[in-house]
Amino acid sequence: MNNYKQMATASLLVASLVLSCRETQKPMLAKEISAINLKTGKVVLCGPEDKGVGKVSFIISGDDSTSKQFNFGIALLHSFEYDEAEKVFAQIIHRDPQIAMAYWGVAMCNFHPLWTPPEQPELIKGNKALEIARSINAKTNRESDYIQALSAYYKNWEKLDHRTRCLQYEEAMRKLSEKYPNDKEAAIFYALALDAAADPADKTYTKQRKAGQILNSLYPNAPYHPGVVHYIIHTYDYPELAHLALPAAEKYASVAPSSAHAQHMPSHIFTRLGMWDESIASNLASIEAARCYAQSAGIKGVWDEELHAMDYVVYAYLQKKDLKSAKQQWDHLNTFKEASPPNLKGAYTFAAIPVRYVLENRLWKEATKLTTTPAGFPMQQFPWQRGIIHFARLLGFVHLDQVDSAKQELGILKQLQQELLDKQKTYYANQVAIQINAAEGWILWKEGKPAAALEKMQLAADMEDKTEKHPVTPGEVLPARELLGDLYLEMKAPEKALAAYQANLEKHPNRYNGLQGAAQSASLCGNKELADFYARQLRAVTAADGKSIAGAP
Repeated sequence: MNNYKQMATASLLVASLVLSCRETQKPMLAKEISAINLKTGKVVLCGPEDKGVGKVSFIISGDDSTSKQFNFGIALLHSFEYDEAEKVFAQIIHRDPQIAMAYWGVAMCNFHPLWTPPEQPELIKGNKALEIARSINAKTNRESDYIQALSAYYKNWEKLDHRTRCLQYEEAMRKLSEKYPNDKEAAIFYALALDAAADPADKTYTKQRKAGQILNSLYPNAPYHPGVVHYIIHTYDYPELAHLALPAAEKYASVAPSSAHAQHMPSHIFTRLGMWDESIASNLASIEAARCYAQSAGIKGVWDEELHAMDYVVYAYLQKKDLKSAKQQWDHLNTFKEASPPNLKGAYTFAAIPVRYVLENRLWKEATKLTTTPAGFPMQQFPWQRGIIHFARLLGFVHLDQVDSAKQELGILKQLQQELLDKQKTYYANQVAIQINAAEGWILWKEGKPAAALEKMQLAADMEDKTEKHPVTPGEVLPARELLGDLYLEMKAPEKALAAYQANLEKHPNRYNGLQGAAQSASLCGNKELADFYARQLRAVTAADGKSIAGAP
């Protein structure tokens, strides 16, 4: 009996010490939490009344109410609704600062693995959130492992580059998923880490295929999990793999109908497969959801998610030769005075939509008049995007036989490439380098140097074939190998032009100018059957109410 009393007394003492510790930590945590500057306010979603974002079951410490709210935040996180997800995790922290995984959630919101690498304020916020998470004792070993795994990305962020830290995070998540083989979320986040760490130059897609195996093994038992279907799309967002993601692309929007990104993301696969009607429908829905969100959230100016969808829908309209609808989007773009946030996505859209319209339609005079500064947008911060406009101006001058003016634009492109190299933005510098080689090829052609011209244009096409497109774009403003086909046609070499167009159509199926160029080349080669085949494809692609044939021709 005395032993029982002693044990009871000891238990009460331990409990009181734990409570005392939690109470003494509160003012300390309050100061640290305030320093993070968490996003707060009402969670904003646009969509069906039930605000569907998918079904997630991530087990954490806390009562049922906390777990339910945490899973809501995780569902938002999986659809890249980072601002709203952070609000959810902030609400959990406000109610109970001892929920360590809520800080992990904040850090994940500021990592965004498949988007533009986080800027310094986001890295500071994520790192501080993880510091608090590590300091909290009231967490399970599994939660500690999640926190330590993400810490592998934020560790030494001041000294290590983004890719190195992504590789560290991938390895940490591999170990975590192996340690907890029955943890579905660990497997999903490991697949995401694999995609984030994938080498853009690896044409065997080793990491992506591994991620795909993981996600596809989970899909039968988790068909409404937003992360599973979403990451399948990202995993296979490559010309050679896109067909593998078509079922997920056709389903994702219905899994998370209240996410603007979920409405848009399927169009990545539709674009890869040349399914223009489906891409248009997807992006129009995304634009509507984005406008609703921006208005509800009080965003000043146009939200970047709307801009992103606009570029994709214009690209699709142009392939269907629906110039009226494409021009309406360009005109609407010109009404924006402010974009939020003023980031890479917005900069690309402001550059790409006008350039696509004039280049796809061979409006060379109009191309020479394009400007580089949309009203109220800091384009000077984005050399790659500015290069797109100067590339269009250069092609315009070349085709108008104004070689001196074209060379001036070439000089600007080289300056922009050097600026990117100086900033160690090697991927973007390579994108400009491709344009420089293509530009030099066309200038050399106009100067009467066909052999040198072909060498440069072939180099540009080969470089582009070895480089994956950035997720921000539905495709190059003009594919280099398609431009090579155009050059062969000017040189009156239809057989080689046909080969170039056909090779390009394998990577960019159902592109209008690719099909038209192939049809013209085949006709010039005397191959009426092949010319008729491409002509039929053109009619199918441009049909007003038709459905695109995935992967054709």
